[in-house]
Amino acid sequence: MSIKIGFTGFNCSGKDTAADILVEIGFKHFSLSDIIRDEIKELGLEENRETLIYVGNDLRKNLGNNILAKRTNEKIKDLDKAVISSIRNEFEVEELRKNKDFILVSIEASIELRFKRAMDRKRIENIKTLDDFKKIDEKESSDDPGKQQLHKIKEMADYNIPNNGSLDELREKILNLIKKLSE
Repeated sequence: MSIKIGFTGFNCSGKDTAADILVEIGFKHFSLSDIIRDEIKELGLEENRETLIYVGNDLRKNLGNNILAKRTNEKIKDLDKAVISSIRNEFEVEELRKNKDFILVSIEASIELRFKRAMDRKRIENIKTLDDFKKIDEKESSDDPGKQQLHKIKEMADYNIPNNGSLDELREKILNLIKKLSE
């Protein structure tokens, strides 16, 4: 059976952790952000959050709102088990859904917990307060189809998995979902 699972969610919700769980059981991981990182390297730019957002939006503007997913679809078309993360735009979802075996899962956690994770991991530059972190969520929830639309993607999800507990709890939820999809 072929399964392609896309994970979406706000910063530090646990998307990459969920993807890592699937990699442990044989899935191959693809991040739409890796396509942006490749572009940043080609352009000789410094990789940081602002550059990732800028270059991602620029790629969508110049090559189509689905470009990141289109390039990823080429990489995953012949795979039986693929997990895709960093899905941030409704056109990316629509492109990935061209795979008949694609499922979109939203990983969700409270903003307070996500902020704590961000601070613990020192992943987001220039963020000092919860209000700063909330502004990132707002910026990544644009109604502009050429930008990040995390609020819309969450609504498009086939499944929503809360991730306010332990790693073991998330692992159990992810593995139960895979079991359900495999039946």
